[in-house]
Formats: sequence, structure tokens, C-alpha cells
Amino acid sequence: MRTSRRLFLQSAAAFAASAGSPSLDPNSLPRFVDPLPRLPVAKPNAGKYRLVMREAELRLHRDLPPTRLWTFDGCFPGPTLEVRSGQAALVEWVNQLPERHFLPIDRTLHGAEADKPEVRTVVHVHGAKTPPESDGYPEDWYTRGKSATYRYPNRQEPAMLWYHDHAMGINRLNIYAGLLGLYLVRDGVEDGLGLLRGRYEVPLVICDRLLRKDGSLEYPVSGRPDAPWVPEVFGNALLVNGKLFPYLEVEPRPYRLRLLNASNGRFYHLSLSNGREFHLIGTDQGLLPAPLRIPSFVLAPGERADVIVDFQGRSGERVELRSDAFELMQFRVGRATGGRVPPVPTVLRPVPRIPEAAAVRTRVLTLNEDMNGAGESMRMLLNGAHWDMPVTEKPLLDTVEIWSIANLTEDSHPIHLHLVRFQVLDRRPLLYRGPPQPPEPTESGWKDTVRAHAGMVTRIIARFEGYPGRYVWHCHVLEHEDNEMMRPYEVVAV
Repeated sequence: MRTSRRLFLQSAAAFAASAGSPSLDPNSLPRFVDPLPRLPVAKPNAGKYRLVMREAELRLHRDLPPTRLWTFDGCFPGPTLEVRSGQAALVEWVNQLPERHFLPIDRTLHGAEADKPEVRTVVHVHGAKTPPESDGYPEDWYTRGKSATYRYPNRQEPAMLWYHDHAMGINRLNIYAGLLGLYLVRDGVEDGLGLLRGRYEVPLVICDRLLRKDGSLEYPVSGRPDAPWVPEVFGNALLVNGKLFPYLEVEPRPYRLRLLNASNGRFYHLSLSNGREFHLIGTDQGLLPAPLRIPSFVLAPGERADVIVDFQGRSGERVELRSDAFELMQFRVGRATGGRVPPVPTVLRPVPRIPEAAAVRTRVLTLNEDMNGAGESMRMLLNGAHWDMPVTEKPLLDTVEIWSIANLTEDSHPIHLHLVRFQVLDRRPLLYRGPPQPPEPTESGWKDTVRAHAGMVTRIIARFEGYPGRYVWHCHVLEHEDNEMMRPYEVVAV
């Protein structure tokens, strides 16, 4: 992501200088002094969940002052919603945020013009098969003192989804401020597999931020007061469950880690410092047919991975979860407790492949970037179209389509489709000058977010089942999404 790195360095310095507090070097802080937070689980009242968005001050590291954040119910990440497949859930999302934003709004972006309120929210459950009126359409935002009650049918296989703000034009700022949390779908089939649960199942929400020495959030700006948008944001403070360099005390036995990349733009290449392998058992939309042993894997923004890590025979070790040169957290392996250690199941859940012959249509869709005379990115586009142009993708309900996503930019873009799950078919060089590349092992299951690499055509196949109505597809680099790299599409009833 070439242009944006230069802009990032310039704009981060400019923004820090104007903020009154110098930037923080996270390496100046002691590592592994804070225990990893266990994320709270939301409890329904009379069959309905109520989550309130409000400002809070939370400590991200023992030696930092509290950080001003926007949260659900005062938590960052927000409380986890645990639901059962086939059992509908009602959630009221309540906006009690301040009337003024504390991060820099760009009024030149579509949906964030001067006639729009500074603070607006609408919540999307990423990966949910949901009627359009409950999907969190970007223009369905509401302001302080108002709420929206959404119904989630949960007619889908068990998976770790997540919820986050989706307001048009300021989504990147609202999520960066803290508006995100997990949404776990479970069912009886998964229960019967004997997978690790309770304290041996650990959700890990990874996101990066820029911090100042006073603990406050930095968000870089372009240096143009009238147009502060920057193409990407990469923080040097890598948080896990809302803590910088946390540790987790574990027993010498297997643990199930449910990982989410909730960063605005950073990709993570995850591995363990002792070289041990991961047992990959699930991707974005649920379990694989069987575990895969992998030494490392990549998570793009919005992607999830379900892995088992075995600490047996490692008593007394300190093992770090890393992303290349970055240390994210530490596992401290204690003594054995003598309890039963269940084996990793060899068979999980069928993932029937969608045959290409089932597709009634193949669409070729491009990823584009507008540059200025200085070689700087000005906006990103899907298929060369802006948000408010007529809808061009109108799949018929319950039909299968192949989407060939041709990336004409120099960046890799994580592309997310609302409503549907899909399978990755292959990748080919542009103009098909070369053999197809099969999906990576971490893409062998059901997905809802796919990495469309630069100079490649990434092919996915999906059945557009569930509900008719208007949804969106977009890049999950949030700065791209907020600047035109999002388009509506419509599922049409036959």
C-alpha cells in the first residue's frame, strides 16, 4: 500500500503536533503486564438484548492514562452476543453518544456532507443472514437519543460473526473509536463435536491504534484542512481484546482461539514464537470438514479464523502470538491440573462445494483507484461506479452467481458481501496470463470476506439465498469503504 504509507507518516506527525500530546512509542512500555480481558457476554431481558453506545474512558495498558473511547455498554470490545442457530434474536441498538465527534470528519466524502450530523450510527452484524431492514444499511443511521431494534433470524450454521458501526461516510471513525463486538452463533451439531468451550475457548479481537502519551487516540489526517481523509491507517499499538501486550495464563492442554481482525486497514500474518502449528478448524462462516495443520496464516480486516493451539508438554514456557515482527500477546503455560484433555476431532462438518455449472451468471467486477497528479490516492471505486449511481448487480433470489473480481489497483482489498456466504474458486493474473491459483488453506471453508490481490482476478461463487432486498458489498479497509469503495446490490425475488 505504497502511496498511503508516505501520507500516513506525514499526516500522523501533523495530527500529533496539533493535538497537544506527543505520539506514543508502544515499545517504551513494559510488555505482558496486563492480563488478557475475557470479553463479557450480553444477557437478554425478556427475550431482547439492549446494547447502548456511549462514551467511556478505559485503560489500554497498565502504564497509560485512560483512553477516551466509544463503546457498547462501556466495554471495548463490546459485550459478546451468543445466540442459537434457528432461534431469532431481537437487539435494540441505542445511541447515547455525544453530539460532537472527537475524530476528524471529512465533509467532502459522500454521506458525510456538512448537512449531516457529526455523530450518526447504524449497526451491521458482519456475516449475518438478515432481512434488509435489519442489516444496517449505511444510510439508515440515527442520532443521539434514538435507537433501532433489529431482528436476527440466525438461520445459519454456527460461526463467529461480529457487529460494528456502518454509518455512511464516518464508519472508519466510529469503529476506530471503539464501536465493535462479537456475535457467536452456536448449534447442536457443533455442541456434539466436543469442541473446547468455557475457559478453554478464548475469543481474540485484534485491532491496531495510534496512541498519544496521554493515552488518547490519534487518527491521522491528510494535512488538507478541508479534506482530512487518508487512504489507510496503520497503528503501531496492537491491541488484543482492548489491551496492549496482554498475557493469558493457560494450562498445558489445547485451547480454542477464535480470532477476528477488527483493524481499519492492517493485515496480520499470525504465528507462534515457538514454531508450533495451528489446527485450523473454521473460517469466516463456520467449521471446516476437517482440521488443517498450518504454521501461520493471514487475516485481512473483517476476516476470522477458528484455531486450536496445543500447549501440552510446554509447562513453564512463554509463547507469544506474533504478526511478523510485532508481538501481540503472550501465553504463560502453567502446570497440568490433571483434567481430561479432549482430542482434536478429526471430522468436523461437511462443506459441500458449489459446482461452477450451477451458476446462472458470471459477473466481472473491477476494483479501481483514482489518483491525483502527485500520485496520491483520492478515492477507491468498485466497478468504476460511485455509491449513488444506479444499482447494477441484481442477482435473483436463490440463484448461484460467480463474481470475478479484477483488481486494477496496487493494493490487496478484503471484499465483503452482505447477506451471503461464498466459496473461493481461484485466482488468476489479470488477462488470465497464467495458470489459476487454488484457494489458500484458510479459504477452504465458507467465507464472507475475500482478499482480492493486486493484479489478480479473484473468483468467488455464492448462492444468493435468504431474503430479497437491497444490501451492500464493499472493501473492508474502512478508509476505502468510506470513500466510495462500497456499492449497493439488490437481491430480486423471482
